[in-house]
Amino acid sequence: MSLLSKAEIQKGISDLDGWEYVDGSIKKTFSFDTYMDSISFINLLAKKAEIENHHPDMYVGWCKINITFTSHDQGGVTAACINMAKQADSIL
Repeated sequence: MSLLSKAEIQKGISDLDGWEYVDGSIKKTFSFDTYMDSISFINLLAKKAEIENHHPDMYVGWCKINITFTSHDQGGVTAACINMAKQADSIL
């Protein structure tokens, strides 16, 4: 899978709420009512990531999860990153 241009990335995330293109990756912070809600979200996203074989970097805070998608193999954002961002949003 090839890298997307900055314009393709911006177009891909334009309909997604809260996603940003930063330093060769797309990122979003998800907020939850409880810590356990955030952990449930991580578990659901991890299952989707395994199916797609495209895994995010996830940072857990108090009722917040920072998600970053990039292709480590390609060195930037691919269509798989955009797809997984959509899947992350669909969990909510």
